Amino acid sequence: MSLLSVLSNGELPLAVKVNDLSITYRTTFERKPTLKQALIRFGRGQRAVREVEAIKNISFDVRTGTAMGIIGSNGAGKSTLMRAMAGILPPTSGSIEVWGRASTLLALGVGFNKNLSGRENIVLGGLAAGLSRREVEERADEVAEWTELGDFIDMPMRTYSSGMSARVEFSVAVHMKPDILMIDEALSTGDAQFREKANAKMAELRDSARAMFLVSHGLGSIKQMCNEAIWLDKGKLMMRGKPGEVVNAYMKFVKVKKSAAAMEDI
Repeated sequence: MSLLSVLSNGELPLAVKVNDLSITYRTTFERKPTLKQALIRFGRGQRAVREVEAIKNISFDVRTGTAMGIIGSNGAGKSTLMRAMAGILPPTSGSIEVWGRASTLLALGVGFNKNLSGRENIVLGGLAAGLSRREVEERADEVAEWTELGDFIDMPMRTYSSGMSARVEFSVAVHMKPDILMIDEALSTGDAQFREKANAKMAELRDSARAMFLVSHGLGSIKQMCNEAIWLDKGKLMMRGKPGEVVNAYMKFVKVKKSAAAMEDI
């Protein structure tokens, strides 16, 4: 059965199902001591623990063929949700079901060894994505060529600029033929030529992958690349719908005018 085969009820099969998902994590911080406490503890502060409810009872289904944009202010829970769907963060409660292999580009540079060359990190990234050594070796040259880094591809990545690193990391994610592609702010890194090329590759993947998720503050990218969108605020699902409708509601909520700068920087 192909990815676009329909079910008996006429709907496309599910790619991701999030059911009543909540994620709470604990973080520590240095509590500023009072004068008396400072004297008792010789000026040392006291470590305090705080619980953060990053995701609060979120539920939604994503069907095959969906390119889902995820928007919201900093701290809304966007990256936490993506990491949970990628299997990196366990749910505190609720459940997540994912059909197919996910290729994630959640934070540029994570999982790469900067002491290794770009080519070696391509192999490393492919193996981390679950491909066999043979599959990775068959695609390594294609991925390396796509970066357009020339001889730099065989130099240590610690010598790369942020834009050069982005080329390698994005290339690995999109050339591993993922069923589900998850990208967090990847398109905001790199020069204009790279972003244009990345957009074209994303459009190609949107037509072949089971589903795509894109987290971005660039609302123009969300409207251009996605056919659905969700808006998160303080861990809660505020709205789901067509990208234009969700973006407009979000902009109205934060009282931002539809200027060209706002479309790329919110």
